[in-house]
Amino acid sequence: MKKPFLHALTAALYIVFIVSIMSSLSSFMPKEDNIFMPIVMLSLFVLSVAVMGFLFLSEPLQLFLENQKKEAATFFIKTVGFFACFLIIFLVLIFLI
Repeated sequence: MKKPFLHALTAALYIVFIVSIMSSLSSFMPKEDNIFMPIVMLSLFVLSVAVMGFLFLSEPLQLFLENQKKEAATFFIKTVGFFACFLIIFLVLIFLI
């Protein structure tokens, strides 16, 4: 079986990357409202859904289609579980800092 930990880690690192970029660019963002900010934010949302969908569902779906239903469910549950662990680590860091 492939590595669900790496899929969850990649998802967490993707979030850290996006938030870091947004934080560093926040001083360059225009202060006034315009039509482009909602377009950019919606586009970023769609991109994130696609990336997360790929990371969380591609391998389980492939296993499912190969009639390895138990392995597919196990892979998905492990990926979500590892991601939940990363979320808990992020929450602990927020309260410690």
